[in-house]
Amino acid sequence: MSFRPAGFRPAVVRYAVALVFALSSGAIFAQEAKNPAPAATAATPAAAEQAAKPAEATAAVKPGDVTAGQGKAAACGACHGMDGNSTDPQYPKLAGQSEAYIVHQLTNFKSGKRQNPIMLGMATPLSEQDMHDIGAYFASKSALPGVADQALVARGEQLYRQGDTSKGVPACMACHSIDGRGNPGAMYPQLTSQHAQYIEATLKAWHDGTVWGEDAHAQIMPGIAKKLDEKDIAAVASYVEGLHAAEGAGPSAAK
Repeated sequence: MSFRPAGFRPAVVRYAVALVFALSSGAIFAQEAKNPAPAATAATPAAAEQAAKPAEATAAVKPGDVTAGQGKAAACGACHGMDGNSTDPQYPKLAGQSEAYIVHQLTNFKSGKRQNPIMLGMATPLSEQDMHDIGAYFASKSALPGVADQALVARGEQLYRQGDTSKGVPACMACHSIDGRGNPGAMYPQLTSQHAQYIEATLKAWHDGTVWGEDAHAQIMPGIAKKLDEKDIAAVASYVEGLHAAEGAGPSAAK
């Protein structure tokens, strides 16, 4: 007769079930350790890259498009003329001005570095591409020639072409070129045929401490304007208005 304690079979069954469960669980945990499931909150590389980008899509800015710029510049025509030749001398002519210079100034207006309530409102909704398109449109136009006051031409020509060493004033043409067309590469603006009233008001503002920004270009003219007196400012402003390339001739003339 064999000996078997009471309750042997149920106990064996319980131990067997417990052992099987433990072994099964261990195998599952080991498998998960080898191949961990991705966390529910883990971002995919594409999602992470997208999250790192600004909220607005930053498409590459293209060179300005003249056709697109014509439509975008329509609002500018009220002050600057539809072709960039303003009829009101308090507003500057934009015709023939370089694209880069126009973009730079619009950017300054939008950021508030250059203060002007009207232009702040006009520039604020513009994207960088809008600015390039508008700049390209006005750059494609030609400034209509103006007329200088003959009584001021001599002094104005001296300041523009030679400067005044006694006052530490450099020649304007060193940056703005002999015919006033400027230097687009260096972002020196075109001055040819610009309204004398606008030039005079701008030089006086610089003379009195107005600055158009924080960059190196913005610091140049205030320093020069401080060395000019009222008569000098009036003379060079008038000369600039009459400055334009004489038809059929290479040199420029102030008429």
